[in-house]
Amino acid sequence: MARAASSAAPPPPSRPDSPVEEADETPYFDSVDELQQHGINVQDILKLKAAAINTVSGVSMTTRKQMLKIKGMSEAKVEKIKEAAHKMIGSSFATGLELQEKRKRVLIISTGSKFVDAMLGVYGEYRTGKTQLAHTMSVVAQLPPDLGGAAGKVAYIDTEGTFRPDRIKSIADRFGVNGDMALENILYARAFNSEHQMELINECSQRFAEDKDFRLLIVDSIMALFRVDFSGRGELSERQQKMLSKLSKLSEEFNVSPDPGATMTFVAGGALKPIGGHILSHASATRIFLRKGRAEERVAKLVDSPDKPESEASYKLDEGGWADV
Repeated sequence: MARAASSAAPPPPSRPDSPVEEADETPYFDSVDELQQHGINVQDILKLKAAAINTVSGVSMTTRKQMLKIKGMSEAKVEKIKEAAHKMIGSSFATGLELQEKRKRVLIISTGSKFVDAMLGVYGEYRTGKTQLAHTMSVVAQLPPDLGGAAGKVAYIDTEGTFRPDRIKSIADRFGVNGDMALENILYARAFNSEHQMELINECSQRFAEDKDFRLLIVDSIMALFRVDFSGRGELSERQQKMLSKLSKLSEEFNVSPDPGATMTFVAGGALKPIGGHILSHASATRIFLRKGRAEERVAKLVDSPDKPESEASYKLDEGGWADV
């Protein structure tokens, strides 16, 4: 969506035509409003939206037990809604060829470092650039696909108060993008507790359904508020699972890349593990560990990936965000 700024011309509008939209205007999902054509009344659809179920796929992903907890939903209503959703979606099975075609819609967004792009959940020690990566990708996601972007908007949930508009402008300058336009295309919210964080993630579901231009969701950092609000492992793990499950569903529903910025903790023996433990690890298909190198150099190590071998890449942090050494 973002384009290079021109000194001669006035700043471009905040919602220019996107290369992705021009290539394929077919939406990635069906709104729950479409259920009305299959006999579901408006009041029940509004109840689904109030429970952050905004798409037909979202209905399919929600269990009957969870839907029955929605005020005013009876077993008969839930069953009718489920049947309508199934008719619209069809079979959940697909051939390998159909899946290959579907995966062509998967968005690839650059980190700002080509060496790190060759690898790809990120976690690491202090001052290795996790928040800088979030800022860099907030700009890169707006670039056209041929420049490593996804030609779309970004939703940014900040749990630690580390988002800096001036930083976005510096990174935008590196890519020749109008800074104000880059900021206009970032939907920002500050989360103050874990409950508020979940409410914001649910609100993202509603906003993504209304505006199909969103391509990236950043939560930086995903575990900070949960560590403050919950001390017992039982309570913490249950809430972690619910939040990560919601992020995973958002990704599937809206073809949005979730970037749950993770932090690290020290454990016995000096080893480094991401906050969130096994729950966060299982929620991330690809994990990269960040550490400090010599001087200004940083090192990204691919720890786990379903399709890439273990490897390392160097990068640096400068005014333009993440960059190759």
